[in-house]
Amino acid sequence: MNAIQRLITPRSVAVIGASADPAKTAGRPVSYLRKHGFSGAIYPVNPKVESIDGLRCYADVASLPEVPDVGIVLLGAERAHVAVRELAARGAGAAIVLASGYTETGAEGARRQAELIEAAGGMRLLGPNTIGLVNLTDNIPLSASGALEMDEFPAGSIGVVSQSGGILGSLLSRAAARGIGLSKLISTSNEVDLELADFIDHLAEDPATNVIALYVETVRDPARFRAACLKAARLGKPVVAFKIGRSEAGARAAVSHTGAMAGADSMYDALFRQVGVIRAQSFSDLLDVPAALSAGRKLRGKRVAILTSTGGAGTLVSDDLGVAGFETPAPDAATADALRALQTGSEAVLDRNPIDVTLAGLRPDLLRGAINALLASPSYDALVIIVGSSSLAMPELMAEAIHDCLPNSDKPVLAYVSPHAPEVGALLTQRNVPAFTAAESCTAALAGMLRVQRFVPHEENCAVASPVEVGELTSGSLDEAQAKQLFSRFGVPCAAERVVVSPAEAEAVARDLGERVVLKILSSEITHKSDVGGVAIGLGSDTIGERISRMATDVKARCGVHPERFLVQEMVSGGTELILGMHRDALGTAILLGMGGVTAELFKDTTMRLLRQDAQGLQPLSRAEALSMAQDLKTWPLLDGFRGRPKADVEALVDAIVAFSKLAAQLGERLVEAEINPIFVLPQGGGVRAADGVVVLA
Repeated sequence: MNAIQRLITPRSVAVIGASADPAKTAGRPVSYLRKHGFSGAIYPVNPKVESIDGLRCYADVASLPEVPDVGIVLLGAERAHVAVRELAARGAGAAIVLASGYTETGAEGARRQAELIEAAGGMRLLGPNTIGLVNLTDNIPLSASGALEMDEFPAGSIGVVSQSGGILGSLLSRAAARGIGLSKLISTSNEVDLELADFIDHLAEDPATNVIALYVETVRDPARFRAACLKAARLGKPVVAFKIGRSEAGARAAVSHTGAMAGADSMYDALFRQVGVIRAQSFSDLLDVPAALSAGRKLRGKRVAILTSTGGAGTLVSDDLGVAGFETPAPDAATADALRALQTGSEAVLDRNPIDVTLAGLRPDLLRGAINALLASPSYDALVIIVGSSSLAMPELMAEAIHDCLPNSDKPVLAYVSPHAPEVGALLTQRNVPAFTAAESCTAALAGMLRVQRFVPHEENCAVASPVEVGELTSGSLDEAQAKQLFSRFGVPCAAERVVVSPAEAEAVARDLGERVVLKILSSEITHKSDVGGVAIGLGSDTIGERISRMATDVKARCGVHPERFLVQEMVSGGTELILGMHRDALGTAILLGMGGVTAELFKDTTMRLLRQDAQGLQPLSRAEALSMAQDLKTWPLLDGFRGRPKADVEALVDAIVAFSKLAAQLGERLVEAEINPIFVLPQGGGVRAADGVVVLA
């Protein structure tokens, strides 16, 4: 039995600092262990008390008759490390430290936390500042949460890991009220040792857990988190995460557009997407989506049947599903005939969806027939049943009628309880029919199920990319010409261009490059050139000489910098403008792709992928990942032949994304910022051209 297994399913528990008063926080752990039927040994430790709740009390850890699997430490932050050291000396599997007053309080707290880590040695630690854990599968509460006052645990197949202690009690009480069964609840809090990834990894192999729910404040070890979530996905254990902090500004002051568009929250979106984690958009989703997933049914498409006996509620669900991209088609002819055979007369509305079958709440035979007809229909992938007020008279009959139909299909069956009737919702959920009190919850649940079914992790790159010779690199901002020379070395095609210093040189270059060219100032100090009048397009050899002199004057007037060097560039036209950038924060290094040009920050049609970190370092994106980025964009149709538009050279775009990611991977921490905006994607066969570039080096 490894240390985490000993922690979650201990055979013996020492409670250090236990109180004889069950009303006190320090008195709760012993009380709860006894109340909920823990079958192992309980050893209260308190030198001032002889016994607690009929159990012998021990003066210290050294006096215990055996080595405990777990020690719950109820001492304050100034003394907790002493108990941890004693537990480690005895060979305990793990310690749970409930005290606060560590890094969350400042420098002195950080010193205490370091002391705690040193005291633990090789013993595992949960916390500090944690409320503990509850193993509902085996009735083992290792916590002081007041939520454990309940008489019976709602045991089930959803494992919860929270970085907040208070949220543990909140989820437990909410789940109990709704009939949602949980397997394990674990509060990791300060995570001095055991953290999210450890418990995701453990729950992925836990036979009692089918779905993992996470309350996330931060991911401290992205590589381990990624590995654990991918393991869960491979083992068929969906992970749902509610990440707080979405309102953080996230964007830092940056010389590139990418820095403003790729905030911290967007990085979490990218990480979750890549590892198959379903992101809960609201706190209620953190129970709603796992509740639907724990039913174990498969959603294979977006076509949803809505069975109702109350028109308004059916319309609510239909409308919300439609906004999210689900379809609610009318019944096919055969299904309509099957429904019509169940109920005749003008009251039946069977030629549209929602399918309004009156009296269904009062006639279980009619309800069974309608459910079976819709589940058997090839026109639908899922069924939402509206539970109206008529069901309140006989909720058991309705719940049983729906439950009886479940073995006939593996399609998802959800219930929307229209009246305020929490007991009806709990009754349905307990019978494996996830029930919700909001139309939006039905949509979130189905969207989560669809994400799980469609998630296919991209193959990890096996071969380490061979390095590109880049020569000596300066530090700070490169000018545009230098930046694009660096991009070219890694295989990103750039627009033809030359550096000039005089009107005469500009005229000569313009004659060489074509009928129309672009003129830009060349400066490592001024990145957003168009903002200061430093860009002119559509110039010819006859106009560029005069324009270069005027541009120098205008730029100096606007920002006080007199440009001495200019860039004359071929004018690229007929393509789609995208932005390709790099962003780095605590989660890692990500590549950003989005709609480009001067409106990039306005529209923010972007997607990101994090580069994988392995023993050899950062690795570039695969071609499959690069293609999926392009397909993520709302503007993907513009690349794919929208309304007769020529298809873009997507293969060349994929090559450029991979090449750019190779630059980011090879330079690593040396690369502070990098961006191409715009990169023109030309019609099929025309390739791509980087028309502007930013590089900042450490």
